[in-house]
Amino acid sequence: MLKVEGIWKTFGGITALMDVSFKVESQEIKAVIGPNGAGKTTLFNVISGVYRADRGNIYFNEKKIDNLNPVKIARLGISRTFQNVELYGHMTVLENVMVGRYCKTKSGFLSCGFRLPNMVKEEREIRKVSEELLEYVGLYDKRDYLASELPIGSQRILEIARALATEPKLIMFDEPASGLNDAETKELSLFIKRLREEKKLTIILVEHDMGLVMDISDNIVVLNFGEKLAEGTPGEIRNNKLVIDAYLGEEELE
Repeated sequence: MLKVEGIWKTFGGITALMDVSFKVESQEIKAVIGPNGAGKTTLFNVISGVYRADRGNIYFNEKKIDNLNPVKIARLGISRTFQNVELYGHMTVLENVMVGRYCKTKSGFLSCGFRLPNMVKEEREIRKVSEELLEYVGLYDKRDYLASELPIGSQRILEIARALATEPKLIMFDEPASGLNDAETKELSLFIKRLREEKKLTIILVEHDMGLVMDISDNIVVLNFGEKLAEGTPGEIRNNKLVIDAYLGEEELE
């Protein structure tokens, strides 16, 4: 579904990504791990169109996307969440999900300004889909709360609901367990598996919680100083000496 070929990204004299390549199969859960500063979030930003790669190619369902902007990439079926929760705190829970749906609309400036029938119809559809997604993720009863009033665990679930509103085929989670306690992380693990099974989603996640990574991942890519250090199954990565020395440490084997 996704093919990343020889991606390079530099910022001034700093090379954040250096010849990074990997593939993601349909309905696979792939984790990207590595030390802080390894280039994981930069990789997500390049895939999602926030940054333009200096060199290399990215293909999504065989379509070249590394020259597209984030809106066009989202319309093709790639959505994401962020390392730091990026919600509109002054807007309601429902409105935050509705925002994610607008990339699927076709109404233009005049239709919205004069509230033409097609625009009104789209607005109803946006609200209906958003309410259904809140029901799906268990936040429907909080739909009229301000997003800022939710605890961090619920905010992360809300961000996922907003990403789902774009009807993605592939969704990227950037440190989804950050700030969560053990119980919330376990619930998140079950929820991500449920998304794959029920929504038929392909998932890439950046995550430091190795318990979560080893539990849900089919395949893991390890970055270190912008380079791909290793790739393999959780078992292969757990026993890879290069990965142990650079990132995991011996305690991960105990």
